[in-house]
Amino acid sequence: MFQSTKALVGLSVSAVLTCSVAFANPYEPYAGTTLVVNFPAHPHYNAVMEILPQFTEETGINVEVDQLEYLKMRERQTLELTKDKGDYDLVAYVVFSKADYVFADQLENLAKYFMNPRLADPTYDAGDLIDGYVANIGVAGGEKGYLPGQTGSLFGIPFGAETSVLAYRKDIFEKLGLKVPTTYDELLDVACKIPQLEPGMGGMATRAASGHHASHAFLLHLAPLGGRVFDAEWNPIINSPEGVAAAKALKTLVDCGPEGGATFGPAEAAASFQQGKSAMFMDSIAFAAGFEDPSKSTVVGKVGYAMHPEGVRRGSQTGGFGIGIPANAQHKEAAFLLMQWLTNKKQDLAIAMAGGNPSRFSTYQNAELNAKYPYSATFGEALKYADPDWRPIIPTWGAINADIGTTMSKVLTEGLDPQEALDGVAERARAIMDDAGYYTWSK
Repeated sequence: MFQSTKALVGLSVSAVLTCSVAFANPYEPYAGTTLVVNFPAHPHYNAVMEILPQFTEETGINVEVDQLEYLKMRERQTLELTKDKGDYDLVAYVVFSKADYVFADQLENLAKYFMNPRLADPTYDAGDLIDGYVANIGVAGGEKGYLPGQTGSLFGIPFGAETSVLAYRKDIFEKLGLKVPTTYDELLDVACKIPQLEPGMGGMATRAASGHHASHAFLLHLAPLGGRVFDAEWNPIINSPEGVAAAKALKTLVDCGPEGGATFGPAEAAASFQQGKSAMFMDSIAFAAGFEDPSKSTVVGKVGYAMHPEGVRRGSQTGGFGIGIPANAQHKEAAFLLMQWLTNKKQDLAIAMAGGNPSRFSTYQNAELNAKYPYSATFGEALKYADPDWRPIIPTWGAINADIGTTMSKVLTEGLDPQEALDGVAERARAIMDDAGYYTWSK
């Protein structure tokens, strides 16, 4: 059953576009339209639900939200996007779905909408959108096929995007006389000192469960330590010395972490930290609000935040969600107006104030937001180093990612040698890429 925003019979709209023809405001032609959107069950989108009724009040456009758990959302979209006429007018998609949807021609190229003066808000200020998020979540067809470049196009807008930061227990670090780590050497050292100095407490909680969680955790360290999955010619280099160093770093963190950490997904890792069983947690900014929620957390007011530690370079993750218009949507122009409204400066701030993840630099610089959520200032600084290329968003990624996750789990739980493990991943990745045609032009 869809959750429907409250529709008003009266229309009280303030014109937000300069339009010289036909209609008093840009929304009037679409008044009475009902949009059906597909959003995940996620803290950002819970915040969106709080402000979404305002869209109907301002525009007269009704919105029905089909809000699903992420995996069910993906299953539903896989069905809906293949229809001649889909039921969804706007969809949220997780970042690694971008390649699948664009490659299958299932998302609209947004250029024609931003070119249309009757639709495009001249005050939208796209340059204020966080560059790394746009590159990671919205652009395809440029460098490497999934990054910006002269041949790139925009297919989505970041909405519920995330980067990685280090959360730490201020009281524990003060008690033990420890310095907050800024480098990987310091991170690994502190993570293993904490269990010795504070028995019963893990150094750092991290996702590590077999499958995409273990892969995510490994990749979280690969980029800062100087590694990549592929080189510029798509040769697998995941088994480089940098790759081995990333695998060893993850193994050290899990071994020095809380009991049972090798089976943790992100929720379990976050729970370990917010229940006081771990002194550090390095993952998405999306978890911060939960750490400050007294109904869920025992560490409220005790958490500090720092940037993702530096290896040979800075390189925090980029991920989370974006929103796009399905190619088979039935109300594309109205859907674009909703997309634009949700991601403009005013609504980005309103959603952030309700606990969502900003998509704009200006929101992170807002004094009111930083007063309410003091950690936002650190997040804004971390975004300067957000890496849109920390994992390759290509159509073959699903199979390769699954293999990394399964293999890395064996490193963490069965003692498989990291070099041997990654050599196997590289060999299998080459076969997958060869079958997909990535070496056609080099043969």
